[in-house]
Amino acid sequence: MNAIKINNLTKSYNKHLVLENIDLEISNDKYNFILGGNGVGKSTFINNLSTIDIPTKGKVYINDTEVRSMGENEIGKFRYENLGFIFQEFNLLDSLTILENIAVPLSLANLPQEEIEARVKETASRLSIDSLLHKYPNECSGGQRQRAAICRALVTHPKLIVADEPTGNLDSHTSHEILEIFKELNDQDGVSILMVTHDPMIASYSQKLLYIKDGVIAKQVVKGDLTQKEYFHKIVDVNSAESMSLFEGE
Repeated sequence: MNAIKINNLTKSYNKHLVLENIDLEISNDKYNFILGGNGVGKSTFINNLSTIDIPTKGKVYINDTEVRSMGENEIGKFRYENLGFIFQEFNLLDSLTILENIAVPLSLANLPQEEIEARVKETASRLSIDSLLHKYPNECSGGQRQRAAICRALVTHPKLIVADEPTGNLDSHTSHEILEIFKELNDQDGVSILMVTHDPMIASYSQKLLYIKDGVIAKQVVKGDLTQKEYFHKIVDVNSAESMSLFEGE
């Protein structure tokens, strides 16, 4: 079974074509990245893969369930049971404590308070922020807030984590720590991860890279037996070649 299967995915906004006829299969238990420059369709692609948006045309299957076949209430339940979302801006609520922020998806699912607190504390302990649970987001560093956002995504025990530039507001050291957390989740827990980035160094943590250009998947790069350094250089070469193609004909 594939975590995600896409057939002829197309997305338009006001007749402006953003994604065009994409076919793709992403296996379970994989750590995949989407790389590309600004405005090439990365966020639109990941939003359509993760039920945040709905394709104009084509089909998206997540764990063998076709997204467009579900009603609004079904999609809400499906997200809770299958998906965890992490964003660049953290999206924590300033008026809630870290504990309350992490608990939001469990509270929306009407779980018993005792179970909510137990699951929040377990997840927070795993990401080493259990000492921050009664603080507010503005009392925490950027790295701590991103760990809280990861906890919020993990607390429902999702099968797939969708992350849109989750290290974009972090320094290099903190970014490395966050990426190691994702790698551990993938290696040890078998959680599938799909992450957007514009940075080849960040992308070198993946097992497979999808390079998006002008609304289509222009290249796919697989790490295989390469070291991370070798894989990074391969990604840089692909990225550079795609960039240089813009000057062809000059």
